[in-house]
Amino acid sequence: MVTATTGKTTMKAVVRDTYGAAGVVLEEVEKPAPADDTVLVRVHAASLNRLDWYTASGTPYIGRPSMGMFKPKQRALGVDFAGTVEAVGKDVTDFHVGDEVFGGRTGAFAEYVAVRDAVARKPANATFEQAAALPVAGLTALQGLRDKGNVQPGQKVLVNGASGGVGTFAVQVAKALGAEVTAVCSTRNVELVRSLGADRVVDYTREDFTRSGERYDVIFDNAGTRSWRACTRVLSPEGTIVLVGGPKTRVIGPLGHVARMVLRSRLSRRKAVFFISKLDRADLATLSDMVESGKVTPVVEKTYDLSEIGDALRYMGEGHPQGKVVLTLGA
Repeated sequence: MVTATTGKTTMKAVVRDTYGAAGVVLEEVEKPAPADDTVLVRVHAASLNRLDWYTASGTPYIGRPSMGMFKPKQRALGVDFAGTVEAVGKDVTDFHVGDEVFGGRTGAFAEYVAVRDAVARKPANATFEQAAALPVAGLTALQGLRDKGNVQPGQKVLVNGASGGVGTFAVQVAKALGAEVTAVCSTRNVELVRSLGADRVVDYTREDFTRSGERYDVIFDNAGTRSWRACTRVLSPEGTIVLVGGPKTRVIGPLGHVARMVLRSRLSRRKAVFFISKLDRADLATLSDMVESGKVTPVVEKTYDLSEIGDALRYMGEGHPQGKVVLTLGA
């Protein structure tokens, strides 16, 4: 193992033994050691995803059998991270101590994380905070549009829910894939979404996009606010709805909306596809290239210190962040 000089055997990490933001605390825990095929990363920034809010709150309740019925089965929180390689296992040849990297690993809300596959070099023109915003949300946009929506140059794509973490990436990734992009958001987010390159921005408080008379090849549905019948008014005859998000209910979360959409699609030539992104090193590298080329710029609305994790989770749960919420741990 190659390692930087350090005598620390413990680290600060976010843990929880009960559900709810009040139960999330910062503790001193054992510092991980890299296996032969992993790298140890000193985390400088980590970002929150909707999944982290669901996990911390223990919702939707339908997921409790896997999460833990009355208390969490897993204490650690967080997935997205960016930082500096501190040590590498003896079988690792593509990373070295001092490399700036980003990626995804359970337990990322901590000073250190050991990761095997889901790690890539940080974009040179991005801050650690911006890089930490990339993994889950960026991969959701990339894999949803490229792989599930099969977006081609010249096609028309609509992003419903364009101002949040996934939505801001979806607008930019769709443009990078050569699509003509219509983005749907609320009034306060119109200028932000337009600045990301959307060809047209629809303020849903003033206009119903499902009655616009337009036709879209792909609808990237990050909001789950419209029914199958409404969406098919503007979906091309052989178009695809990529289902990413839905109503935030405590019992079944977005699953009810997703199930209705998928079942209705089975009676149509149009498709409704639900998926969960996968942490993939090659796709992380693709996102890094998109950032370095200027095609994608992560949007970070708020940053919190790691010790303020409770406030960050409450903000994630109560509001509608513009882009991403990020935790900082210092350089």
